[in-house]
Amino acid sequence: MEGSRDTAISGRYRRLAEADLPAYLAGIAATRERLGGAPSQWSVTEVGDGNLNLVFIVKGPAGGIAVKQALPFVRLVGESWPLPLSRAHYEHLALSRQWEIVPGLVPAVLHYDAALALTAMELLEPHIILRRGLIAGTRYPRLANDIARFQARTLFLTSDLALGAAEKKARIAEFAGNHALCKITEDLVFTDPYRVAEQNHWTQPFLDPIAAEFREDLDLHVAVSRLKSKFLSSAEAMIHGDLHTGSVMVTGEDTRIIDPEFVFYGPMGFDTGAMLANLLMNFLSGPGHERHPGERAAHGEWVLETAGTISERFRSGFLELWRKEARGDAYPQSLFAGDRGEARLDIERQAFMDCLFVDTVGFAGAKIIRRILGLAHNIDFEWIEDPRRRAVCEARALRLGREMLVNARSFGSIRSVTDAARAVARWTPDFAG
Repeated sequence: MEGSRDTAISGRYRRLAEADLPAYLAGIAATRERLGGAPSQWSVTEVGDGNLNLVFIVKGPAGGIAVKQALPFVRLVGESWPLPLSRAHYEHLALSRQWEIVPGLVPAVLHYDAALALTAMELLEPHIILRRGLIAGTRYPRLANDIARFQARTLFLTSDLALGAAEKKARIAEFAGNHALCKITEDLVFTDPYRVAEQNHWTQPFLDPIAAEFREDLDLHVAVSRLKSKFLSSAEAMIHGDLHTGSVMVTGEDTRIIDPEFVFYGPMGFDTGAMLANLLMNFLSGPGHERHPGERAAHGEWVLETAGTISERFRSGFLELWRKEARGDAYPQSLFAGDRGEARLDIERQAFMDCLFVDTVGFAGAKIIRRILGLAHNIDFEWIEDPRRRAVCEARALRLGREMLVNARSFGSIRSVTDAARAVARWTPDFAG
């Protein structure tokens, strides 16, 4: 199935350039109307700065659109790393499902062209990538509530708690072909940072000893392998698969989650853990961006408070959905009738959320480590120009990431995680000078 879809796409596929877009978009009613005027009046700019795809911004007299086209290889690496174009199909399907569940929290799709692996969607403007805004020290008052709502609704409403078994299995099958993107995660997150791998890199020479320790740390290898096994086998819900601060666009009044091309049915904690990891990394990178000691302390506290609020509101939102919209085959209501049954079920709900939080902590630890020792780093750290200062921030994050990964169960609450982040921020590695 997957091979035939990609063969069909590749036979008609061509890589578009800026000059190609006006004529192409003029033939599509939805994009033509959104842009307005004549194609000669439209401006097209290729702005893609991600790891995988082409992204164009097209503007006309009436408005703008964003156009995303998949490339048949990993853009970050080049043609030596081929990648199926069919990932565009899964991203389009995910955006469509997410829009049904959380309208207004993802971009609206205007057009999808399977043959060109191309999606045209509303232009998010004046939005910026959340990661860049956080590095700049900007606060977003809607962020915590919007991210928690996205996580709670997309995860609960695609799980066995909300869906019948037959429908859930059919949905798993819809995304099962996205295994090439899953393979990237399986290698880059759960395997490569803990072994010698060609594409690994880190801030040398300062982090060389830590990288070597991690390659020999069997407790760490066991912990990350357990999480990899869960990632491979636990089809709990439709997960975004790459839900970090680079996959969120924001203004002070609006939040949109973008780029769900890594989507598949997997463990819920991978999504919640990814967002937590990226907020923790932003917090720990803060001192590296300071011109004067302590000038980013208040913003760092806001970031940790936001991480805490997301976790708490996700939990309460998920539990509210479970109490009001549990129509799936898991935990059938007929087994928990009456006040006694409801009370016992509520104890089980809390236990379920506790287990999910342990997963969240562990996956967050893995995501931190991979962004420092593996391929595709975060600009939270990469934009720290002085390599020694950068390495100090990264070493702190690695120390926290290892503790979260190996001892996930010791973190009983989000407060214990944010307290651990504050504590490690006061630690100074030997090479700091």
